Amino acid sequence: MNLALIRATLLVLLLLAAPLWAEGDPDRGEALAYSCLGCHGIEGYRNAYPSFRVPKLGGQKAEYLAAALRGYRAGERQHGTMQGQAVSLSDQEIDDLAAYFARFPNETIAAGGEPAPPFDKAATCVACHGPNGIGVQPAWPTLAGQHEDYLEHSLRQYRDGVRKNALMMPMAAGLSDADIKALAAYYAGMKGLTTTTKRD
Repeated sequence: MNLALIRATLLVLLLLAAPLWAEGDPDRGEALAYSCLGCHGIEGYRNAYPSFRVPKLGGQKAEYLAAALRGYRAGERQHGTMQGQAVSLSDQEIDDLAAYFARFPNETIAAGGEPAPPFDKAATCVACHGPNGIGVQPAWPTLAGQHEDYLEHSLRQYRDGVRKNALMMPMAAGLSDADIKALAAYYAGMKGLTTTTKRD
């Protein structure tokens, strides 16, 4: 599948998709975030099994965070703790949490600041996530600065069909373990997302 066809397909799917996010209130989100910060607010905190560092949320796109939480709530994303947390959240609470985490600073270099990735299969990723790791649409995540092992874990879940996403599953299907490691290292090596800590 060539890059132009991939881009066209993604654009059509994006236009057909219903909005998944409404503007949230970051102050209400801060009040709700106490349980999130028990894991996401500790630098380098690791998931027990399989072992990977929990993702950085500070500076992530609100639309993506809201979609991810709804995915856990609906069972499209498999993680016992996250599903347990998300199932009790209303749509408004999800939007408020997403707005809270999105308002943190993001150190991602401005568009065009990073060179193109050094291997061909990454061109598919760049079409949506950009060469600088900033998702080109609001609902697509920023990858720059995310933990390398978390990115590896996520890509394997998409490739193996454990994490359900109509866009990511076919994109990851042809990736080898070596491809996944190289992509994760590429995006993790950029400045970007931060571990969110409780403000004083």
